[in-house]
Amino acid sequence: MSTWRISCTLLLVLAFASSPMFGASERKKAASRAEIDAIAADSLDRLFENRPKARRLYDNASGYAVFSNIKVSLVITGGGGRGVAVTKGGDRTYMKMATGGLNLGLGGQKYQVVFLFEDPQTLDRFINEGWEAEGSANAVAGNKGANVAPTFRNGVALFQMTQGGLMLQVDISGTKYWQSNLNR
Repeated sequence: MSTWRISCTLLLVLAFASSPMFGASERKKAASRAEIDAIAADSLDRLFENRPKARRLYDNASGYAVFSNIKVSLVITGGGGRGVAVTKGGDRTYMKMATGGLNLGLGGQKYQVVFLFEDPQTLDRFINEGWEAEGSANAVAGNKGANVAPTFRNGVALFQMTQGGLMLQVDISGTKYWQSNLNR
């Protein structure tokens, strides 16, 4: 390829990168990251207010992840959401999640999930591998949710806080967490 073609290609790439459309995309990503960070901070505040013992676990954890989710249930359960995993050093990894499975139940709910990770390896494994299998029983009416689930498992403390909905179910589902395109 000639020097002239390389120069033209480089100029086109630079022109595209500095175009208003490119800047709008980056602004949109920044706004999404800020929204996720605000939800995560609010969720942690709610967790510490409603479950004071969680603060001690948080203080001893290597990091945490918070996801805002929506789940719908009618024989088949499905849902999705987004969140952020944060090391105690402040490094953030923005993520998405999806869930699916079978259940005995009916309804829908909006909720936040907070993971506290005991060590850096468990947090790293969550960010890079992300699978978690679930089996749960829960009842939700409005924003009062009663969830029966294990609190600690394999170096992870898990808290689910219902934001709203109406659901009564017993389900077996799988959830996948993965890194989103919001990461720089």
